[in-house]
Amino acid sequence: MTVMSSATRRSTERSRTDRSKSDLCSAIEDELGGLMSSKALAAAPYGPGFARLWAIASENVLGGKFVRPLLLMETYDALQQPETRRDHHSSNRQTAIGIAAAVEILHYAFLLHDDVIDGDLVRRGRPNLIGTLLTEAGFPGGDDKNQQAKLHWARTGGILMGNMLLAATHQSFARADLPQALRFRLLDLLEHTINETVAGEQLDVGLGDGIIAPELETILMMCGYKTATYTFELPLRAAAALAGAEPSVESALATAGRHLGLAFQLQDDFLSTFGDPRQHGKDPFSDLREGKQTAIIAYARMTNAWPEIEPWFGRPELSDPEAQYVRRQLADCGAEAFVQGLVQEQLADFHQILGNHAAEIPESARTVLIDLAAQLEGRKS
Repeated sequence: MTVMSSATRRSTERSRTDRSKSDLCSAIEDELGGLMSSKALAAAPYGPGFARLWAIASENVLGGKFVRPLLLMETYDALQQPETRRDHHSSNRQTAIGIAAAVEILHYAFLLHDDVIDGDLVRRGRPNLIGTLLTEAGFPGGDDKNQQAKLHWARTGGILMGNMLLAATHQSFARADLPQALRFRLLDLLEHTINETVAGEQLDVGLGDGIIAPELETILMMCGYKTATYTFELPLRAAAALAGAEPSVESALATAGRHLGLAFQLQDDFLSTFGDPRQHGKDPFSDLREGKQTAIIAYARMTNAWPEIEPWFGRPELSDPEAQYVRRQLADCGAEAFVQGLVQEQLADFHQILGNHAAEIPESARTVLIDLAAQLEGRKS
C-alpha cells in the first residue's frame, strides 16, 4: 500500500480546489454571458448608442475576478448535505449560480456609480465604461464646451447603466425558481444590502468633502457599510439561505463575514498608503492627494504629528517626495502600526466567531472562509 505524504496530499487537495474553482468560474461566466447577451439583444431596437452601453458593460462584467459569486457558490456547496450534493447539476444549484451571477452584476452597478461619484475613467488598469465612452466620443478634442458635453454624455452613460444593472439584479432575484418565502427572503437581503452600501457611499463622500466629522468610529462604520455588507455578508447569507441552513448558521456567517470585510477594507487602505505600488498597481499616493478619510488619517489626527501632516493632506498637486515625507510621518506617529493592529483585531474576531460556532457550521464551510482569510493576511495587492 502506498502512503501519500502530507505534502502530496496538500498538493492534491489544492489541485482539486483549483479545478473546482475553475469550473465554478466557467459556470458563473456562462450565466453572466447569457444574461448580458439577452439584455444587449433587447437593447438593440433602441439604437446603437443604447446597445453600446450593454456591450461595454458586458465586456467589463465578464472581465472581473468573481470574488463575490465565488464566495457564494463555494459556501453554498460547502453547506450542502451529502445527499443533496450528489446531484451536482441539480436545478437548485443552477438557481444558486443565477443568484451568484446577479451578485456580480450588483457589484458592477456599484462600481459604475462609484466611478461617476469619484470622477474615475480607469478601472482595473484599463478604461472603465465612462472612459470608453469618452474615447469613442473623441475626447479630448474640440473646445471646452464640446469637451464638457462629451464628459456629461459619458458620465450619464455610467449612471444610466448602473441603474439598469440594479434593475437587472432585482429581476434575477425576483424571477429565481425558488419557493416564495425564500425568494422574498433573498429580496429583503438584497434591499438591506443596497441600503447599507448606499449609506456607506454617502458617508464616504460626506467624509471626503468635509461635511461629516472624520471620527474613527464613523470611518469604521462607513467601511462596514460600503464594503463588508455586499462583498462578504451578502454572498454568505445568500449561500446559507439557498442551502437551507439554520438561521443561526446564517447569522454566524454574516457576523464572521462582517469582520472579514472590515479587515479587507482596512487592509486595502493600508496597502494604498504603505504598500508596494509594483504589487498593488495603484497610485501609491492617491489617497493622500485626494484627502481620503481612512482609519490611518483618523489616528494621525489624534497625535502630535498631525500639524506636520495636515498642510500636505488632500493636495492634488502633492509631489512624490512630499508624499513620501507624509508617509514617513504617518509611520512614525504610529498610524501604520495602529491600522495593522485593527486588521489583526478583526481577523481575530473572525476566527473567534467561527470557533464559537464550530458545532453549527460544517467544517467544509469554515475551511472556505479560513482559506479566504489566509489569502487576505498575505495580501499585497
